[in-house]
Order: sequence, then C-alpha cells, then structure tokens
Amino acid sequence: MDYSEVIEFVKKTTSENKESAKYPFRNSYDHTMRVYRWAIRLQAKLGGDLDVIVLAALLHDIGRSDDVPASEASAEVAVEYLDSIGVSPELIVKVGEIIMMNADKDTEKDLSLECRIVMDADLLDEVGAIEIMRDAMVAATESEASYKRAYYRIKEYYRTNKPLVRCCKTETARTEYMKRMQLIDSFLYQLEKELF
Repeated sequence: MDYSEVIEFVKKTTSENKESAKYPFRNSYDHTMRVYRWAIRLQAKLGGDLDVIVLAALLHDIGRSDDVPASEASAEVAVEYLDSIGVSPELIVKVGEIIMMNADKDTEKDLSLECRIVMDADLLDEVGAIEIMRDAMVAATESEASYKRAYYRIKEYYRTNKPLVRCCKTETARTEYMKRMQLIDSFLYQLEKELF
C-alpha cells in the first residue's frame, strides 16, 4: 500500500484541526509522523501486519471534538476516510479498534500485536530527548522564564513519566523507554552540576 496519500490527508486534516495556541511549537502532524516512524521501527523488530500498524499510527490522532474523546473522534474520521479510499472493511475495523484503544495505555486487555505496537509508538513519543525539548520550550514561554524553571519542569515530567514504563506493551518498547529515561536522568544530573 502506498501511504503517501494517507500522509497528505493527515497533514491537511491536522492543519485544519484546532491546535493549542498556548504552545504553537506542538502540533499533531509532527507528533503523528514521529509515532509513524516508531511504529515502523517496532514492526520491523516484532512483526505484525504493516498496513494495520501504519494506518493506525498515521490516523490515531486525526480527530478533534469538544463532544467526544479524541480517540473516538479520531476513529470516526479514520473509518470514514479509509472507506472513502476503498480500504477493505476488515482492515478498517482493525484500524478503528486500535485507534479507539490507543488512549487506554493502562489497559490489561489482551491486545493484538498491532495494537500493542501503535500504543508503544505513541508512548515513546512522550519521553526522551523530545520531552526535554518540549519541556524547555514550554518553560521558555512562561513568565519569568529561566534555565532553573526549565530544569524543574524537566525534572517533574521525568518523575511522572518514569513509572509509565509499565504501560509499554512490548519488551522492545520497554527497553527503549528505559534508555530514554536514562538519557533524561543523565541530562538532569549534568544540568544540576552546571546550574547549582
């Protein structure tokens, strides 16, 4: 399957969705593309149906609504779009189910490999170097911005994200998650030496 048409749809649709005006550097398209790349990497190591994984990763965050949860809005947009381009009903159902489950990172349900990979790819985009960049940029937009405020923000998010390794659904993602936590830990250690 050629994913370029789907990527263009994602780019166009996410640009039309309401993004947070508070943090203009954060956008759904960039996040989606990072999740897509991680999903492909995980699939290369773990297997699974590439079409299901890629389509679910690309469309997992496509919908926005004030009335329903984002996963439900995204699944609705994804199903409608995939149907419009002639994707088989069986594939549409699998993709829609993964998108609906994606937000429930703490679930104990028995998930398909494809669902576990997409959930892990999404989770991996929230930690590591990207988290350090995001936290520093957020701190820079706040009043009285300083390196110390950025340090404390990074440290707080490190503290709250570290236990989320339990949400990783595959050992491959768990290993990567812990590497990213170690990166942040090392960064904070060095930053402490330089700041205080």
